Amino acid sequence: MKHRAFVFGLVVIAVVFAVDQWTKQLAIDGLSNPHRVIEVTPFMNFLLAWNSGVSFGLFQGQAPWVMIAATAAITIGFLIWMWRTRDRLLGIALALVIGGAVGNLVDRLRHGAVTDFIDMHVAGYHWPVFNIADSAITIGAVLLLIDSLFGGKKSSR
Repeated sequence: MKHRAFVFGLVVIAVVFAVDQWTKQLAIDGLSNPHRVIEVTPFMNFLLAWNSGVSFGLFQGQAPWVMIAATAAITIGFLIWMWRTRDRLLGIALALVIGGAVGNLVDRLRHGAVTDFIDMHVAGYHWPVFNIADSAITIGAVLLLIDSLFGGKKSSR
């Protein structure tokens, strides 16, 4: 049972990673030459942006190897946690975070920055430009929070 949940988590990681990399390549190909903005809805645009920082552009200008090493270490820790858990929701949450982190890590290694392209804005408020990996990380983090608040006292072994 435990290994089946881990394998399912690996599938989630692979799907998140593949969709993230595919959509980023579509954004690079379709939005960079010439540089343009595509209005999708009145509150969402597609535009190409490069983020050398972490979430929401924080820590821009840091040495890239620091962020690459930190991402790799956190990913390994989450993989071990996912291997040990038997809880399906927790496994999915960890897989979403890992898949998104690996997608952004590959961008840093390939391009020196993360490819962002989803631009949301409502009532004069502009959310920082993001991507599928960022969305997966956010959803996974929310699920981790829900699990920690309402999951009860379950053993992860």
